[in-house]
Amino acid sequence: MYEQLKRDVCDANIELQRQELVVYSFGNVSGIDRSGDDPVVAIKPSGVPYRELVPEKIVLVDLQGNVIEGDLRPSSDTPTHLELYRSFADVGGICHTHSANATMWAQACLEIPCFGTTHADYFYGAVPVTKQLSDKDIKGDYESNVGRSIVERFAGIKPLEIPAVLVACHGPFSWGISPGKAVEVAVLLEQIAAIGTGTIIINPAQRAISQSLLNKHYLRKHGDSAYYGQG
Repeated sequence: MYEQLKRDVCDANIELQRQELVVYSFGNVSGIDRSGDDPVVAIKPSGVPYRELVPEKIVLVDLQGNVIEGDLRPSSDTPTHLELYRSFADVGGICHTHSANATMWAQACLEIPCFGTTHADYFYGAVPVTKQLSDKDIKGDYESNVGRSIVERFAGIKPLEIPAVLVACHGPFSWGISPGKAVEVAVLLEQIAAIGTGTIIINPAQRAISQSLLNKHYLRKHGDSAYYGQG
């Protein structure tokens, strides 16, 4: 019943390596099937190298984290993914990497301002950063608390308008309507993070673009009035 979901999640994980966003077994992609009464999440198994990844190794869990299918342990980040799926109803895929440029911003605990139209084409404003977790959060249900910190940061933000976040001192998470789209956002985020870094090296005083220019570039690609592309 979930063979296509497992194939899609496997392909998306392999694409992470193809795009050079991960090394060794770092990172993970998941996808969700919400068609039934009990949604099912497919996710990369923990610590399995990408060269060994096949659809049969993808693990299925429910939204409470119970394994439904698979002999391997799901990614250690599974509780984070599940927190996001429970809170972001329109999200169909989630990706986590430690890609270098986005992770530098996360480790600096700084959001990525929208310095220009390349950023505005894909993110409707700055890419936000979460608060740093407390010792209690870290010693407790750590991975779930990472997810909760993301959900808290997105209060008042539409997740598909800014489909990524920087987890403070950790790294980026991205998402989309499918596992493949989540990876696409991760690729775009890494490029935008690199451009943002270069921008403030060249001009440390540079500020974000105007709201009108942000609106123009984002809304010509997204929403009911979009006119970019072939429709």
